[in-house]
Amino acid sequence: MTNTPSGAPRGAFAVFANGPFRWFTIAGTLWMMADNIEHVISYWVVFEEFDSPVLGGYAVISHWAPFLLGGVYFGALADRFDGRKLFLIAMAMFMAVSLGWAYVFWTDTLAVWHAIALLTLHGLAGVIYTPASQVMIHDIVGDAQLNSAVRLTATTRALGLMFGPAIGGGLLISVGPAAGIALNAAIYIPMVWWSLRMPYTGHSHEDPEVVRNRPLNLGFGTMFDTIREASKSRTIASMLILAGLTSFLVGNAHQAQMPEFAKEFLSGDSGVLYSALLTAGAVGGIFGGVVLELLPSMSPTPKKATAFAVAWSLSIIAFAAAPDYWVALVALFVSGALLIAFNSMAQSLVQIEAPVAHRGRIIGLYNMSLNGLRIGSGVTVGFLGAVIGIHWSLGLSAAALIVACLPLLLYVQRKPAGAATGAVTVRDEEPEQVG
Repeated sequence: MTNTPSGAPRGAFAVFANGPFRWFTIAGTLWMMADNIEHVISYWVVFEEFDSPVLGGYAVISHWAPFLLGGVYFGALADRFDGRKLFLIAMAMFMAVSLGWAYVFWTDTLAVWHAIALLTLHGLAGVIYTPASQVMIHDIVGDAQLNSAVRLTATTRALGLMFGPAIGGGLLISVGPAAGIALNAAIYIPMVWWSLRMPYTGHSHEDPEVVRNRPLNLGFGTMFDTIREASKSRTIASMLILAGLTSFLVGNAHQAQMPEFAKEFLSGDSGVLYSALLTAGAVGGIFGGVVLELLPSMSPTPKKATAFAVAWSLSIIAFAAAPDYWVALVALFVSGALLIAFNSMAQSLVQIEAPVAHRGRIIGLYNMSLNGLRIGSGVTVGFLGAVIGIHWSLGLSAAALIVACLPLLLYVQRKPAGAATGAVTVRDEEPEQVG
């Protein structure tokens, strides 16, 4: 069954004509901005208080471990329950975390265990929200516009990545960390408003009785069942591997270490440099998303996604080896454009080809691979950085990713022996839209 709306407009940016999707995108952009304001302020205060690369590595691990342990299970919840209710739970948790940081900053009682608890709670909120939001996007726009919707959602959220560090840095300087992160809690409210006002549930185009009777098995075997289901599609399997490799080896661990990079480039005014370095990648992401939307030849394929991932690895190496601040900025800009390219392609391919009844679970598995395995980058970049330095740890991790991606690039270009197994053929064209 397809959930493609009849008469849906086509062409670049046409999906924004869909009002509920447009408002969902705005609310999601603000959510991403609030998320990054919190990171800017909390990471900076934690770095200043403890000056610990190990704690920076834990910030990555605690943020993404819930995706690794619970991605499939929260995806199963998104298959069964009203996504709006999951949004409300997640937003309440995000707001509580911001207010928790504000309290310990205001009272000057920040301890390591506070940071551990708040970072972990933030990660739990993320794993509740993410698969439900991806199922919701599919419900709103349907199959025909999903590629564009996923790409533009990633692009507009890059606006949040861009403005979040800038606003977070501004709040840090102007009103201080406690007041700044307390104000940040209010930025989650638009997603609460959307969840209370819009009719979409994530399953609006399905039979409500079928959704209600869908089995909810949260046992350990659910993960293996989901892996078996995903492996029936060659495309889904290859994109799960790609997401896992990029996240485990590099991920976004360098963002948690960005205060150290900023401090090394210039000793003065490092707070401003910290915000600027984070913003460069987001600006590149916006540029890359717009270019992809305007170029029909950039329809998602496994081969293109893998090639963009290799190019992204090279840009990360360039950042790690940058001799000065401006080279680092350019490298981060390029990495942002390439990151949005391969991530949006991979997600679209997985989401389109996932069976409707198991879409949330397979999206959860994808998020486990993309987000959960970032825990590995906390070790390869964060913990290893404490031993050999963050420049070397980041560069070597990106180089290892290139080596790991080359066999995958050969795999996605090779045609399967036949269709008897039911596997989806990998082709250098837009995949058949199923569902």
